[in-house]
Amino acid sequence: MKKTVAAFVAAATLAVAVAPAAKAENGQIAAGVAGGLIGGALLGGAIAASRPAPVYVAPAPVYVEEPACRMVRERFWDGYGWRYRRIEVCN
Repeated sequence: MKKTVAAFVAAATLAVAVAPAAKAENGQIAAGVAGGLIGGALLGGAIAASRPAPVYVAPAPVYVEEPACRMVRERFWDGYGWRYRRIEVCN
């Protein structure tokens, strides 16, 4: 709440300081500038006062048992050249 009030007071002070400097036809631009500053202050204050983003928590580690059997690639000589085949190896 304090941040919102402080942001609004700062924006209002800035709007009062800037508004008289901007003059145009019937004060239309000055009113637009002041309205934009006040609106921005309200929006910025609301964002600043909102709850912080949740903190990331890493998931628990997962342990996986190795399977009893697995497929491995084996190189062998077939009489004409080296070839590869997949065979099952169990512990």
